[in-house]
Amino acid sequence: MPLQACVFSTPLGWFGLVGQQRCVWRLVMGHRTAAEAWAGMQRHFAEETLAESDWYPALRKKLEEFSTGKRVSFDNIHVRTEHRTEFQRKVILATRAVGFGETVSYGELAARTGSRNAARAVGTVMANNDVPIIIPCHRVLASGGRIGGFSAPQGIDLKRRLLELEAQA
Repeated sequence: MPLQACVFSTPLGWFGLVGQQRCVWRLVMGHRTAAEAWAGMQRHFAEETLAESDWYPALRKKLEEFSTGKRVSFDNIHVRTEHRTEFQRKVILATRAVGFGETVSYGELAARTGSRNAARAVGTVMANNDVPIIIPCHRVLASGGRIGGFSAPQGIDLKRRLLELEAQA
């Protein structure tokens, strides 16, 4: 069964979604064009066929609303994690528990997973997040409240925009 995929425009740039049934495999965001969003998705699925469709319109609507600054919950959205280690799954769960408008440090998140000294490992999990926003890695900051990194196309500028959107909601 081919993976389903769609791209759509938001105030934060072009987004792309990939998944099967109601399980999200990848979310790309912050691209300047639809073609860039498609290329961003296809880079990760070179061996897979991506079937362009109007996949998961309810999630697309939530992401569009989020990108305009509305308070939106993604708690009920299923994401693919079976390819992750136990530690990575713990970090993902802890990150998903960080509320809208809240932030935590990499070290705090490591402590929440029971691995107090694993801040760098948490950072690696965040850098390899397949579904930003749904797993809200933008809410994870470096020590002292520094912005840290963000691997989306617009980098830390997009991370700042996401944090500002949530602070204003």
